[in-house]
Amino acid sequence: MIQNITKPFKYFFKLESASGLLLLLSAVLALFISNSDYSAYYFDTLEKYITLGIKGFGIKLSVLHWINDVLMAIFFFLVSLEIKREFVQGELSNPKQAALPIIGAVGGMVVPAAFYIFINFNNSVTLNGWAIPSATDIAFSLGVLSLLGKRVPISLKVFLTALAIIDDLGAIVIIAFFYSGNIEIKYLFLMFISILVLILLNKFNVKKFFPYLIVGILLWEFTHQSGIHATIAGVLLALTIPHDKKKSSNSLLLKLEHSISPYVAFGIMPIFAFANAGVSLEGLTFSSLFNPVPLGIVTGLFFGKQFGVFIFSYLAIYFKYADKPNNSNWTSFYAVSVLTGIGFTMSLFVGNLAFIENIEYMDGVKIGVLVGSLMSTIFGFVLLLIGSKK
Repeated sequence: MIQNITKPFKYFFKLESASGLLLLLSAVLALFISNSDYSAYYFDTLEKYITLGIKGFGIKLSVLHWINDVLMAIFFFLVSLEIKREFVQGELSNPKQAALPIIGAVGGMVVPAAFYIFINFNNSVTLNGWAIPSATDIAFSLGVLSLLGKRVPISLKVFLTALAIIDDLGAIVIIAFFYSGNIEIKYLFLMFISILVLILLNKFNVKKFFPYLIVGILLWEFTHQSGIHATIAGVLLALTIPHDKKKSSNSLLLKLEHSISPYVAFGIMPIFAFANAGVSLEGLTFSSLFNPVPLGIVTGLFFGKQFGVFIFSYLAIYFKYADKPNNSNWTSFYAVSVLTGIGFTMSLFVGNLAFIENIEYMDGVKIGVLVGSLMSTIFGFVLLLIGSKK
């Protein structure tokens, strides 16, 4: 019984942890190229426009926007499939099991945002980045856990995975409500029509993906034109995909999740990291970290995440709203709380949205995310080494 329950999770964990190592290599490569003789070529390529379609009927976006708006819509589609599965039949379907990661995730979103707001309170422009340190990069954090193998109990891996998934859900809500542009009513209406068609496909139990895909593409275009960030289309599409929890072999959701996961983990996410982690370090000094944006992000990711996740989780366990993960001690549990400060993918993505009209702050965002994530990685890993020996 236990084997059957943990089998999908072990597959997911193996995939995400391997992806985390590739993400790291992509980020390092981006930093190297953006500070080499090829830096101009790197940045110019990202700004080049590519048109898909025919003249008068097509989509024209820069390379960076093709990555951040189109490929990341697929990423959000996969994340939302995972979230739906977890709530229907996974770790989050049991209220007692779901309580700890949900409460921990709330602390891990609220407290980092408070750190950032405190540092940027007097600047209305930089204040817009308040959500940047609130996200956890599931691939990177699980990648660090994987380095210790069986020395880390599976219960802590489950806790971190569930918390990161809820974090992603929180990020999706934040993007939808706080980082969308001016709303175009006409396209918003077409969005609702598309969603209605998707709901009807689900209602009539359509098991083929092709009809969902056609409507999903239209939904992406309408969302893109409406002023709401286009990646939300991936979320809305995923929520309408049918899932048969009694017959896994007939579940379109599970089929899609398993078929798309490798392409997202080993293709889309590394491409995103390579395109967004590049930042020129020329003229950068230690004092640059004390500028409001990078300082708010570093303190939010490193201090805010670990304090928020651990304190909220500890109180939930203390007041018996949730149970501490099996076979774990407080040192290793705290270490996992520190690892939630690895923001990277989602933090960079939110940063792009927060300063879309003030790109002069993006170098500060990248430096803050990289430094905060690196500090959380090193400190969390050392604590896990100590905790796993007890």
